[in-house]
Amino acid sequence: MSEHRISMTVNGQQHRGLVDGRLMLSDWLREAAGYTGVHVGCEQGVCGACTVIVDGRAVRSCLMLAVQADGCSLTTVEGLAAADGTLHPVQQAVKDSHGLQCGFCTPGIVMTLAALRADGARPDEAAMTEAMSGHLCRCTGYQGIRRAIRQLAAEDGTP
Repeated sequence: MSEHRISMTVNGQQHRGLVDGRLMLSDWLREAAGYTGVHVGCEQGVCGACTVIVDGRAVRSCLMLAVQADGCSLTTVEGLAAADGTLHPVQQAVKDSHGLQCGFCTPGIVMTLAALRADGARPDEAAMTEAMSGHLCRCTGYQGIRRAIRQLAAEDGTP
């Protein structure tokens, strides 16, 4: 076992720790840092439930070692809403469209869509739908998710 010192910013908060070199980022975020909105499903990067934003990119945290995130800036679903509780536009669209059932897949889907819309980007419905192809919803809440995507696309002035 090799231990490594890591330091990263998660949702604007600095985190430091000593981690085993084999520890997955998803496990570190949930267990050590307390970000339980990071869900772990398949542990193979297939379901998308563990998606977080690392330095502006959507990443499957179950496929990334915690040591690989050293020095990075991360956002989890807990960090999307404004400090006053105002939901991120993606969170609001999913809520408005009833785009969740059990909610297990929801944080990963929200993070993928939020990453697509970062820095003022306005992806169209096709691009957002394509991005969802990497997520599994076992409750078959896809219709609500599609409605949320259409709502986001309409807000951006696209068909």
